[in-house]
Amino acid sequence: MSIMANSVKACFENGYIVIQMADGMEIKFPVSHNRRLASGTEEQLNNIEISPYGLHWPELDEDLSFKGLSEGNFGQHAGSNANRCNKKASSR
Repeated sequence: MSIMANSVKACFENGYIVIQMADGMEIKFPVSHNRRLASGTEEQLNNIEISPYGLHWPELDEDLSFKGLSEGNFGQHAGSNANRCNKKASSR
């Protein structure tokens, strides 16, 4: 099940992604908590496409859903160096 939300604004400020929702809620998280965002430039981090379902950074190939963000899921942690598929394949 997806959550549709209305984001008024999303931007990069002082090391954080800040999302202002239409209902007044604010979601804020450090880019260091997301592997792909952590490697982005200020220009790339501010190039955010907003949809009814979430955010997309086209230059960084990252998508985050409003549902996940509201649950504290900010994507793969910057300290993680492998995804589940790679871990599974290497264990064979």
